[in-house]
Amino acid sequence: MNRRRQKIRKRKAGKSGKTALKICGAALGVLAAAYLGTALYFHFHFLPNTEINGVDFSGKTAEELDDYLKSRIDGYSLTVVGRENVTDEIRAEDISLTFKGDGKAENMLGGQNVFLWPSAFFREDVSVVGPAAEYDENALNEKIQTLKQVSGEQTEPVSARPEFNGSQFVPGREEEGTAVDADAVSQKIRESVSALSAELDLDEAGCYRKPKYTSESPEVQAACDEMNRYCKASITYEMDQPVVVDAELISGWLTVDDDMKVTFDNDAVKQWLSEFGKKYDTKGKTRSFTTADGRSAEVTGGTYGWEVDEKTELTALTQSIEKGETVTKEPAYCENQTAVSHGAQDWGNTYVEVDLTRQYMWYVKDGKTVMETSVVTGKPTPDKETPQGVYSILEMKQDKVLTGEIQANGLPEYRTRVNYWMRVTWTGIGFHDATWQSAFGGDRYINYGSHGCINMSLSDAEKLYGMLEMGTPVVMHY
Repeated sequence: MNRRRQKIRKRKAGKSGKTALKICGAALGVLAAAYLGTALYFHFHFLPNTEINGVDFSGKTAEELDDYLKSRIDGYSLTVVGRENVTDEIRAEDISLTFKGDGKAENMLGGQNVFLWPSAFFREDVSVVGPAAEYDENALNEKIQTLKQVSGEQTEPVSARPEFNGSQFVPGREEEGTAVDADAVSQKIRESVSALSAELDLDEAGCYRKPKYTSESPEVQAACDEMNRYCKASITYEMDQPVVVDAELISGWLTVDDDMKVTFDNDAVKQWLSEFGKKYDTKGKTRSFTTADGRSAEVTGGTYGWEVDEKTELTALTQSIEKGETVTKEPAYCENQTAVSHGAQDWGNTYVEVDLTRQYMWYVKDGKTVMETSVVTGKPTPDKETPQGVYSILEMKQDKVLTGEIQANGLPEYRTRVNYWMRVTWTGIGFHDATWQSAFGGDRYINYGSHGCINMSLSDAEKLYGMLEMGTPVVMHY
């Protein structure tokens, strides 16, 4: 009995197992059919999560992608944006832009692994494809040449340069300009048209010519550093009012070329020294002063006074600047061309004054008149008049023989012995005693004037000779 029951149970279990296998097989068949059917579907459609050019093409066909790409060409235009808000437009019809089906959509579709379609639900496939477009090359070239940014007036970029800010040189800002790189413009426009881009910013695309140096260029900073080395110098000239050569002035004598090479302009320094000399040189200039008897007068000419040795000082000043020195000094003066003080009355308060109009002279010592007397000066003719101007005593001798110019007969015009000779010019003008004069002062000089010397009585000449020193200034005026 038990064995029979066991056989019955075994037959029932066998039937159940076969049924389960049939059900599983049927289910697998359905799944396989569904899997293969879906794979077949995606053989003609894009997989899930397929994004092309920012558009979702999941489940769409290659034809739909072609239609989309073609639609972008219809009515297409490229806006070209330049600096200073200058814009141009390139339209599809300007360059005969048309769609060319070159199989890009089919190739993308064919490149899918359709048997991996289930995994597509868990990933994104992002692609970019350019429309298969073609255009008239000549028409595009002509259109590019008519763009405002290409055909209009253009300003070249300007490199950054050192700029003086009042105390030192710092890198200035470069100027970008509006000049374009024609080759770069042409290339970027072609790329934009091929990709059917809506806008091309020439600045962002790097289509403008760039300045050689910017404010960040190490060459500009190096030039600033070198120029600031010069500007460290400070040279103070001790004039009536101090004259200072410092960074403010030196900065104007420094330049850089297009390669950031610094040049110190010696010609500019020479010009400044020339103006400096014109202002502070007094030799031969007209001076206003107060006479020994308190009147206002002017005197012009002569050999006494300041005269800057501009050649020597140019070398000294340039060296001080190049070394960055700080010094206080007097400028270099020409030999024997200095005076007692700076200012209008540069001969100081010890001098001899001769009034050629009043025929009178004073000897002033330390600001006090210690001698005064009438004199006879040169006869008022061009060859004999006493020259006005500021001079100095160049020679002092006793028992001097004065000799005139040699005449046609080979003899001097005159040969006269004087007791006291005080030379004023190397051309033969001086103070001396004139015992042949019967009187002094007044208008005697008109008819009995000298050959240019200042005639004095013997006693006055002796007195003056005893007081004078070599180099004493002599002021002769009308």
